[in-house]
Amino acid sequence: MVLKNVNGMEPIVTVEWLTNCINDPNLIILDASPASNVAGLIPEYTDIQIPGARHFNVKNDFSDLDNLIPNMLPPVHQFNNGCQKLGINNESNIVVYDNLGVYMSPRVRWMFKAIGHKQVAVLDGGLSAWKNIGLPTEPKKESAYGKGNFTGQYQPELVKTSDEVLESITRKDVLVMDARSKGRFDGTAAEPRADLRSGRIPGSVNIPFKRVVEDGHFKSKNELREIFNQHQPEDRRLIFTCGSGITACIIMLAAELVMTNPKAVYDGSWSEWGKQTQFPVEV
Repeated sequence: MVLKNVNGMEPIVTVEWLTNCINDPNLIILDASPASNVAGLIPEYTDIQIPGARHFNVKNDFSDLDNLIPNMLPPVHQFNNGCQKLGINNESNIVVYDNLGVYMSPRVRWMFKAIGHKQVAVLDGGLSAWKNIGLPTEPKKESAYGKGNFTGQYQPELVKTSDEVLESITRKDVLVMDARSKGRFDGTAAEPRADLRSGRIPGSVNIPFKRVVEDGHFKSKNELREIFNQHQPEDRRLIFTCGSGITACIIMLAAELVMTNPKAVYDGSWSEWGKQTQFPVEV
């Protein structure tokens, strides 16, 4: 099957979809498996990849290394250069996966969207879903690619700064959703990063990212609607946050599957808010 270069892809795709489209000349598969994670997740596979996958190194190549806050979205020129080195073009249809089900891959999808590339989807279930139904894999490897022509443009409506979050917390038309664990949200569990206060952004609500996934897959749309409707989002603008901007993208993608509300990620998340004493904290 050859994909048409349409203005956008479905947010998530299945392994069956990927097997049908894998020979599309515009398709690029990105492996965003992290070397480690603070959520305590253990990968089922660490030394294999989907054939032809290209390694998308969030921590080293696609984060702002000049920023003391971890995982921050890099400058546009850095993102564009990294994509070009991976052979990504403006016409590329991108499927991104990781080896933890859905963990880092939603972050990568949001990054592409924030840089203006709409043709990007997450592989639901990730590497395990692919491998465990007997589909072929290959050893992990680094490869060189012909330079792509990717030239993304920053989309500020998808990214929120600390000042914008601070301004929004008293507004009734905005709702902040926090993907951290209940203990961290309530301030009863210690933060995994040093020098961070405990608690939450005032007025925010808690949807731990593990609530929206099951066995590495997103839950059904009916289950997701029930989870989000508990917080009465109605037509409010939604801002997603977490510890360092990774799991916020998981619940943002889950919300995208069932809600049309305007959505953005607070990129600094608790790594910034919990460290800077000028920001109010609720416990």
